[in-house]
Amino acid sequence: MSIKNEKLNNITDKECLVEYFDEILVKLEHLVEELKVNDPKNESRVHGEWLSLKEAAKYAGVSYNTFITFRHMGLKVCEIEGIKRVSRKEIDNFLESHSY
Repeated sequence: MSIKNEKLNNITDKECLVEYFDEILVKLEHLVEELKVNDPKNESRVHGEWLSLKEAAKYAGVSYNTFITFRHMGLKVCEIEGIKRVSRKEIDNFLESHSY
């Protein structure tokens, strides 16, 4: 009878471990996704309202050089201590105003 109880305990322990590791895996996957979103080098990180010029060019669907041309054409860019950001709304308005 003790052998059956021991096997039952082992099964329960294994199930608990599997459940525990599954929970840890889910948490790790969430953390990895957070890191991807917050990594400034991540090319797919175009989520916020304010974008770097590189991200903004990607958002507008043009090359970086074309985006710089847009700046010369009147696209408003915020610059604070050398850090340049442009809002999605500004890009959308600029593209809309130059559409025909």
